[in-house]
Amino acid sequence: MRKSCVPIAAIMLVTGITAACADPPVDKPVTKKDPALDALVSSDAKLEEISTGYGFTEGLVWVPKGKSGYLLLSDMPANVIYKLSTDGKEKSLYLDHSGYTGFDIWRVGFMQTNGRSKDDPRYEEFPMIGSNGLALDREGGKTAAVIRDIPHTNGLAFSPDEKILYANGSRERFVRAYDVQADGTLTNSRLLIDLNSDPRPGITDGMKVDTMGNIWESGPGGIWILSPQGTVLGHIQVPELVANVAFGDPHYKTLYIAARNSVYKIRTNVAGIP
Repeated sequence: MRKSCVPIAAIMLVTGITAACADPPVDKPVTKKDPALDALVSSDAKLEEISTGYGFTEGLVWVPKGKSGYLLLSDMPANVIYKLSTDGKEKSLYLDHSGYTGFDIWRVGFMQTNGRSKDDPRYEEFPMIGSNGLALDREGGKTAAVIRDIPHTNGLAFSPDEKILYANGSRERFVRAYDVQADGTLTNSRLLIDLNSDPRPGITDGMKVDTMGNIWESGPGGIWILSPQGTVLGHIQVPELVANVAFGDPHYKTLYIAARNSVYKIRTNVAGIP
C-alpha cells in the first residue's frame, strides 16, 4: 500500500495550501452513502491503475471506434496528447505540441511539481504548457460566454435531456446547476452542492453524468457521486488527486480517472452518457 503526497498549491493557486496527501488506496474504495448507489456502482468494485508515469494527466475522453475504442488524454507538462488502450498496455503519441506551439517555454505556463518533496532525488518541477480538457466535436465549434457567476469555472456536464447544465467552481469546490434555454442561454443559477466541509485535498474539476442523471464529480479524496438534486450517494477513494473522468468502453460502464501521475478505471453498473 502506498501513499501519494502531492502539492495542490499550483492547482488551487491562492488558497494558501502548499502541500497535502491524498488518502491511501484501500481494498474497497467505494463508500456508500445512500442505497441508490447500488444501481450505479457495486460496493466491492475494484479501482485499477492502468497507466502511470505522467507529469499531470488531464482531459480524458473516450473515442469509440469499431468494436472497441481508445482513450485520449493530455499530459500537460509534456505538451502532448496520448492515445491509450483500455488496459493501458498500448500507449502512443497522438498529438505533439498540443498546447503551446512555440520554441521558448521558460516564460510560458505556471510552474508545477510532480508532487514529491524537494529533498527527494525524484523531485521534478515543470511549466504547464500542454492541452488541458479534451472533447469530441461533431458540429464545429463557435463560443460565447454563458456563465459569469463562478470565479473559476472548470468542469461542465449536461443532464441526459440537456435541459440542465452543471458547472463547478474549481478551487471554490462547489457545483452549480443552470436551466438551458432553447437559444442556448442559461437561467435559474443555483448551488447544487458545496464540498468545502470536507478537509481532504482535491478540487471540483472534471465531471460526467450517467444515463440516470447522476453526477460523477471529482473532489476531495476522489470521486463524488451525486444525485441530480445534489444528494451525496457515494464516494470513490482515489490515491492521487483527481483531475478528470470519462465513461468509456463499448458499454460506457467503465469510469476512467485521470489522477495526477496515473490513469485508473473502475467498473460501474450504470452507463455514462456517450
